[in-house]
Amino acid sequence: MAKEKKSSNRHEITVKIEGKDWENALEKSFQKNVKNVTVDGFRKGKCPRNIFEKKYGKESLYMDAAELVVEKAYNQGVEENKELIPVTQPSVNIKSIDDKGVEFVFTIITQPEVTIQKYKGLKVAKDKVEVTKEEVAQELSHLLEQYTELVVKEDGKLEEGNVAIIDFEGFLEGKAFDGGKGENYSLEIGSHTFIPGFEEQLVGMKTGEEKEIQVTFPENYQAKDLAGKLVTFRVKVNEIKEKEERTLDSDFFADLGMEGVDSKETLEKELKKNLKAQKEMEAENKYIDQLLSEICKHVEVDIPEEMVDDQIHLMIHRFEDQLKMQGISLDMYYQFTNTTHEDLHQQLEKEAYQHVLERLTLEEIIKLENVTVSEQEVEEEIQSLSEKYGMKEEELLKNFGSKDMIKYDLKFRKVIEILKEANK
Repeated sequence: MAKEKKSSNRHEITVKIEGKDWENALEKSFQKNVKNVTVDGFRKGKCPRNIFEKKYGKESLYMDAAELVVEKAYNQGVEENKELIPVTQPSVNIKSIDDKGVEFVFTIITQPEVTIQKYKGLKVAKDKVEVTKEEVAQELSHLLEQYTELVVKEDGKLEEGNVAIIDFEGFLEGKAFDGGKGENYSLEIGSHTFIPGFEEQLVGMKTGEEKEIQVTFPENYQAKDLAGKLVTFRVKVNEIKEKEERTLDSDFFADLGMEGVDSKETLEKELKKNLKAQKEMEAENKYIDQLLSEICKHVEVDIPEEMVDDQIHLMIHRFEDQLKMQGISLDMYYQFTNTTHEDLHQQLEKEAYQHVLERLTLEEIIKLENVTVSEQEVEEEIQSLSEKYGMKEEELLKNFGSKDMIKYDLKFRKVIEILKEANK
C-alpha cells in the first residue's frame, strides 16, 4: 500500500513490499550470494539457506533483495498516485527493512507552480543587421587563406610559416618517455602547438637534417612526471612545405564550387549574402535570448535543485559528445584545464538554472495561450525533417525521441512567434 506525504511540488510516497513478494526476493538474494561462499562441510555454492543465515545472518540478504523489488515498489507507488508526474528521476531511501519486508520512501518532484506577472508589451528590440565592405574583404581573405596550397620547398631552410614534416623522439634523463615520439608529423612553424621553444629551434634546418634540441615542459603540464622538466628531443626534418597563395582565377572559382560564382564581383556578392544570413541568424538568436530573459524577470517560481542538476548533467553529456568529436575525453579535458567534474558542474549552474527557468516559463505561456499542434502538423514536420536529414521516419524518430518530442518542439516554436509578435 502506498502512502503520499505532500509538500509543495515535492512528494514522498511510502511503499512496503512484504509477504510472498519479499520472501521470493530473499530467496533470489540467497541463490545469488551462496554462489560466492564456502562453508565447512559443503561444496562451494551448495550450502543450505538456514546454515548460510546462521553463519552470515539474515541481514546479509536484505540489500540484494531490496534491489530486486525496488522497481516493483516504485511502479506500485506510481500506479496508486497517477496524478503525480515526475519531472526528474525520483530518489529512493529505505525506511525500514527486516525479514518481514522492506519499506521504501520515493521522493517525486513534480512541475513547480509558475506565476507570470507580465509577458507582453515588453518592447524588446532586435539588432539591425549590416554587412560592411571591410567584413566582405576580410571574409575573402580568410577564404583565400583556407584554400592556400602547400608545395614542397626543394631548397632553402625552414622558416616561420613553413610546414615541417618531422620525426621526433623525446628523452628525459636519457630515457624515452611515453607520448614523446612521432613520425612524419606535420608541424606549422609559428603555430605554437608544441612546447614553448620547440618550433623556434627548428628554424633554419634543411630537409634531411637531424638535430637535438632541449626544451623545458611548463610547470602546469598535465603529465606530472614531465612538468617543469628539461628534456631532449631528437628531430629529423623529412620535408619542408611552404604556402602558395591563391589568386582569384578560374581554377580558384572552380575549386570553390559555388554556383554562379566566376569572378571577384560575384564572389563578393555571395559572401555578402552569406554573411548577412549568418548575422541575421545570430541577431535572431540574441533577440530571442533577450526576450526570454526579460520575460523571466516577471516570473515567480521555486525551481527544485534536482531539475537544475538534471539540466547540468544533460549539458555535461552534450559537452562530452562535443569533446569526443575532437578526439578528447572528459578526463583529458579535466587534465588539460586543471579542473574537476565538480568545477564544471559549478560552472554550469547559472546557465542550467536559466535554461530550466525559461523552459518552465514557456510551458506556462503555452497553457495561457492555449497553444496546440495538430497531428497533421506533426506529420508534416516529420516529413520535412526526414527530407532535410536524409533519414527514414523510424530512424528520425529514434534520433529525436518520439512524435511527442516533435510536437513539444513545435509548440515551443509557436509560442516563441507569439511572444515576438506580442513584444514588438
